[in-house]
Parts: sequence; C-alpha cells; structure tokens
Amino acid sequence: MSNPVQGVTSNIRVVLVNTSHPGNIGGAARAIKNMGLDRLYLVAPKEFPTPRALWRAAGAADVLERAIVVPTLDEAIAGCGLIVGTSARERSIPWPMLNPRECGERIWQESADHDVALVFGREDRGLTNSELQKCTYHVHIPSNPDYSSLNLAAAVQVLTYEVRMASLSEVPSAVLEDKWDVPPARAEDLELYFEHLEQTLVDIGFHKRDNPRQTMTRLRRLLSRIRPDTVELSILRGVLTGVQNVVWRLQRVQGSGDPSRPAQEPVEAAVKEKTEGKTSA
Repeated sequence: MSNPVQGVTSNIRVVLVNTSHPGNIGGAARAIKNMGLDRLYLVAPKEFPTPRALWRAAGAADVLERAIVVPTLDEAIAGCGLIVGTSARERSIPWPMLNPRECGERIWQESADHDVALVFGREDRGLTNSELQKCTYHVHIPSNPDYSSLNLAAAVQVLTYEVRMASLSEVPSAVLEDKWDVPPARAEDLELYFEHLEQTLVDIGFHKRDNPRQTMTRLRRLLSRIRPDTVELSILRGVLTGVQNVVWRLQRVQGSGDPSRPAQEPVEAAVKEKTEGKTSA
C-alpha cells in the first residue's frame, strides 16, 4: 500500500535566519540533501558565500549554489501556506506546537498542495518573538534538559529526517484534517491582513500603537489556530474595509477631518445621535 498523500520536495523550503557561522550553512546544506531536499533560503547570513560553507557542505555544493539569499524573513516565506518555526523555550503566550514527528508529517502532507517553510533561527538566540509570530506552528526538539543546546546543522538534520520518514511511510497520517476546497492564505497575505486589522483597530479607538499590550500577538495566535483560506481572508479584509468606511462616514458627519484623531468618540456620538433621531421620529 502506498502513501495516500504524495508530498512534493520542491515545495519544501529550509530557511536559516541570520546564521553567523558559514560552516553551519554548509552543514545544513549537507543535512537537507541527505534527506532528499534541496531548497535552502538564507535570511541575511553574516558571511556567505564563503569557502568555509563549501567545505562543510561536502557533496552538497549544488544546494549551496542554488541557495536563495534574501534580506528579510518575509521574503523567504513569501508564497508559503504553512510556516513552521523552531523554538527552544516556552513563550509567555503559547503558540500552536508540534513535536518533530508531527512536524515532519504535516510538512510532507501539505507540500502536496502548496509551498511550506521550515524556519531555523540564529545559533545563539534562535528566532525573535516577532519572527515566531509569523509562523503557523512552532516545533520543539525534546533534547536532554541538562544539555539541550543543539548545533544548527544537527537541528536541521533532525527535522528534515522526520520529513524524510513521513515521505517513506506507507501508513496514512492522522495529522491533517479533511482536504480543503481552497488553499490556505499565503504568508504575505496574512501580513497584509494584520497590518489592515491593526489600522482598523486604531481607527475605531480599540487599539493604541504606543500602548499595544499583547493585543496583536493574541490576534495573530488566533489566526494561526484558525488558518483561514484565501477566500476567508478576503472576506475578513472586506469586513475591515467596511468598518473603515463606516468610521470615515461618521467622522464626516461629526466634521472630524483629522485622521489622527481617535475614531471611537465621534463614532459613538454619531451612532447615538442617529439612534435618538430615529426614536423621536
């Protein structure tokens, strides 16, 4: 019996963020080629290309030659419907979490339908909170708690091995839900949505950028759990545009032409005025 879901290795990206030692880039290239993958993205590496990366890559020089170097994580994950980020520690706001086996199965199965990215952070401090918030899921490698630090190339080897095992499995995985009729929203479209959402919340006076607390982080986590598809995200953006249009019209009724003025007070006043007018009529 063959695996009912056939992933596509060319849809799987391994992304290294701000790697400081070129030897780790070469070691990661070797690891991903060992496991049948070949797409390597490098986000603002400290030193690349360099002979030291080539030496560590051994027979994977072709992976290094095809590596795509970009200045930001957003560019590295553009077009991806699934982003999994590695995390070595507990976060103040928990995120949807996978273990390495679940990570491999999900990456392999979703690669059948769209691009996916497996993201690794810096050698000394991993991914930042803002980078992790761009990820659909986090994955944690349960290493020895008394000596938990993994070399970057070793971490790449562990997780790409799980992808390889998922690709070789003849047992259907229960990780994925039923097939969806529309592809999941892409990373760049989600970022545009969050920018739109934050601006709308500012417009209605619900959110203040100078005192954000954890509002946007929690809303990002909510969307990560839901994983809207492209049509659903378009609907959500349409709702935000509708809200902004109402705010704009009510501000005009109140004569407020200053876009920096909080919209909450004029909106409430205009709604009250219109309600009272209808009641008296």
